[in-house]
Formats: sequence, C-alpha cells, structure tokens
Amino acid sequence: MPKDHKARDTEVSLADFAAERGVKYFMISFTDLLGSQRAKLVPTRAIADMQESGAGFAGFATYLDLTPAHPDMLAVPDASAAIQLPWKPEIAWVPGNCVMEGQDVEQAPRNVLRRLIREAAEEGMHVKTGIEAEFFLLTPEGDALADTLDTAAKPCYDQQAMMRSYEVIREISDYMLELGWGAYQNDHEDANGQWEMNWDFDDVLTIADQHSFFKFMTKTVAEKHGLRATFMPKPVQGLTGNGCHAHISVWDAPGEESKTNIFATDKSTGSQTAELGLSEKGSHFLGGIMKHASALAAITNPTVNSYKRINAPRTTSGATWAPNSVTWTGNNRTHMVRVPGPGRFELRLPDGAVNPYLLQAVIIAAGLSGVRSKADPGKRHDIDMYAEGHKVTGAPKLPLNMLDALREYDKDEELKESMGKEFSAAYLKLKHDEWNDYCTHFTEWERARTLDI
Repeated sequence: MPKDHKARDTEVSLADFAAERGVKYFMISFTDLLGSQRAKLVPTRAIADMQESGAGFAGFATYLDLTPAHPDMLAVPDASAAIQLPWKPEIAWVPGNCVMEGQDVEQAPRNVLRRLIREAAEEGMHVKTGIEAEFFLLTPEGDALADTLDTAAKPCYDQQAMMRSYEVIREISDYMLELGWGAYQNDHEDANGQWEMNWDFDDVLTIADQHSFFKFMTKTVAEKHGLRATFMPKPVQGLTGNGCHAHISVWDAPGEESKTNIFATDKSTGSQTAELGLSEKGSHFLGGIMKHASALAAITNPTVNSYKRINAPRTTSGATWAPNSVTWTGNNRTHMVRVPGPGRFELRLPDGAVNPYLLQAVIIAAGLSGVRSKADPGKRHDIDMYAEGHKVTGAPKLPLNMLDALREYDKDEELKESMGKEFSAAYLKLKHDEWNDYCTHFTEWERARTLDI
C-alpha cells in the first residue's frame, strides 16, 4: 500500500497530524488570480491557532484586486487536504481558503470553485475530472532544453530520452505513488524536452489541489536536479506547446460514495452523442462547453503566450495537437473536444498556464449552463481538422489573442455571472492590466520589420 501522506478526515487536527507524522512546519498556501502560488511557513507550535483563524496575508501584495487599505486577508487551511511533502517530510503543504473580515474572498480562485461545487451538488451533479499536465525540462536559465541529445523530429515516447531524464521523472512518479494519487503512466511528449505524467481522476477540488501540488513538486524536483521545469504554454518556438487536457464526467455522489456515472448511457443509436456513450445530460453539459468556448478560453488559456499554442503553425513533429476552432468529435485528437469512450469527454483547449482552481470552476460553470438550458452541442465533426478544417463552416474560431479572449469573456454575461461578479471584474481588470503591459513591450521582431521603413 502507498504511504498516506494526506489528511483525509475533514475534522482532522493539524496539530495532531503534525504530532503523528513528525511535521515541524506547515506551508499554508493559496493560488491568486494569475495562478501564482503564495504561502506562509508556519511552525507546528502555532498551527492550532492558524487552523482556527488562518494565516494573514496582505492581498494587495499578490495578484488579487485588492488595495493596501484592505484589511488582512486570512488563508484558513483546509486540513482535509494537507499533504506531507514526500521529499521533505518535516513540512506539510495545505491549501487555504481566503477570508476577509469573516467572509469568503469571492474573487479567490479556490473559493470560486468551492461555490460552484456546491451549486452543482444542489442539482445532484458531482463533477470529476482527470488532467494531463504537460511540462518541459529546461536549463536553469530557461533558455535551452535540458537534454541536448533530445533532437528527434518526432520525439514522442522516445525511449532513450526517457532514460536520460529517468531520475527526474522517476522521483516525481515515486512521490505521486507515495501520495496515493494512482499514478499510472509517464511519457516523453510530442516536443523535444516535453513530458506528461498521469494519475487517477477524482472530484474536482481534489484534482485542483493535486494539480497545484504537482506543479510545485515538479518544479522543486527539477531544481534539485539542476534543471527548470516549465508549464508555459509555448516555451520553445516551433515545438508543440504544453497542454492541460481535462477528462470530464459527472457522478451521482462525491468521492467513494459515487456509484453512477450520470454521463454514461448504454444507448448505441439515436443522437450523435448517444452513439458515443454520452447521456442526454452529458450531451447538454458538452453543449454548455461549446456554447461558452470562446469566452472560457480567457480562463483556460490565460496568457499572451497561450495563443502561440492554440493558433500555432504546424510544428516540427507535424501537428500542434492543439485546437483552433470550436468543434467536437469522437475519438479524434484534432478537435477542441473529443469523446474517447462512454461516459466522459476530453476538453483539449486548456494549457499549462491555466489556474488549477479556475480550470475546474469554469468547466462546472459552462457545463451547468448547458444542463440548465438543455444546450445542443451542435454538429459532430469526424474529419481531420488539421488537414480538412477549412471545410467546416459555421464553427467559431477560437480567440486569436488574449485581448480577444478577454472581450469574449466580458460579453458572456451568463458565464461571468456563474463565475461570480466580483471574481469576473477582478480577473478582467488584472488581465487587461497584463495585456496593456505587454503592449508597451518592444520586440526584436518589431525592430527587424520596421527599423528601415
């Protein structure tokens, strides 16, 4: 049996957790609007008080829409999600829920997700996902691939490259096994220097916490080996970018209580979705994803660099493996959504920069919209979108850049409302600030194109 590094009892005392496991410090962590992970290191002697009242932060000092005049923001640790660091067991990491003056900070990403989980549960829907987090291993400066021998035109599943990076990948995989995540495969991905590591699907809050911890763990292990891990959507020009595909299903109850996959059907004829084993409710949930796709790109593809991945020219491997249109299909990886088997579908739009909590939140928000309005996902397309995408008419193109995505999100009043008014206003404000900052940056491309005009 794997070591159980997680505090699973919702009533667990973190002080007892520490005493039982030899924990000396807790990292009380939260993720801000731009995906940065923030933490305070709390000695065990103080953790009982922190569990009650939270660790204090100045919200303005992070990427939240707060000012220096705002009161202290407190991150109240979710003791049920505490994880003892496998590589440094004297420390435990625990995600916090942000509170200010006794009220949840509505714009805080984990709070956005927790609220949407409650909304879905009220309608008998418990969303579960599995994610495929891709990353590159680079030199410490981040300007070159770590493995200089990784030069194949089609490096996916490269056996020799796997062995050259074995110590890094093995160490991360060992830790996931110890954590009991159900790690089941690791592979060299489609780009030189790119990796993907997979673990079992679970309830969305658990997956969001695991996703956050996985990024922290992967970067830490890479640094230990003198390398740099990046989840940047398109870190190397001409190579396939980092995706973060999400496999989505909905169940009748949370966690181990669930017995019925609401998305599954045994019908093999009828609608285009039923033929693929997707129920009527699953079809409507998919319809919500399709309906809001252009707007949700502002969340799933949150950076300027994101649009170098989803609107990329053909890469050296021959395909970008990223969508550029709002289409869905069966078991075909050239579309934004594919239904690879009964009872689930895969959203291939998100990239490595996506905020782990907002990814799950926007999936629920769009899906609930579809279920409530009985949205039709539209026509199923089974063609190769990379070779024949020009034949598809009526399917919206995904945003060409971050500003277009932000404008689509701002126009989508239903999605903004579902994600929360305070969150949406704060997110749009900070993201527009980011875009404006980008626009003031001069590049070598501009100089080369215009210096002699």
